Amino acid sequence: MDMHYVEKARELRSKGYNCAQAVACSFSEVTGLDEMVLFRMMEGFGGGMGGHQATCGALSGAVAIAGLVTSKGRVEEQTKALTYRKSKALVQAFGERCKSTVCKELLGEETGIELQSCDKCVEEAVLLVQEMLQNE
Repeated sequence: MDMHYVEKARELRSKGYNCAQAVACSFSEVTGLDEMVLFRMMEGFGGGMGGHQATCGALSGAVAIAGLVTSKGRVEEQTKALTYRKSKALVQAFGERCKSTVCKELLGEETGIELQSCDKCVEEAVLLVQEMLQNE
């Protein structure tokens, strides 16, 4: 598999991008959106939606990309069901690979046992998006 997107995500994380931003911004060329638009859009999704309590930001970034590449931007186009299927597949695969989809569980905040690091979650999310794109 081409590691271009994984390397891009790693580079963005090293600059301080949160997990959601790193994943989504890695695919700016695929979506046709400016990286700063994606950066701003995904900012609140980092840290498990702003505080490690909910869905992993890396997974949120992956689902955002699924919507951006699948939706036609009009209700009449009836892409919602396809977007939901792709999003569900991303969520299920991420959960299997990372052992949870919840940020605080992944980081072991309550148990003291880290299931996956943020960097590993970002990498897995990017790889899952790549797989989704290759299967289109």
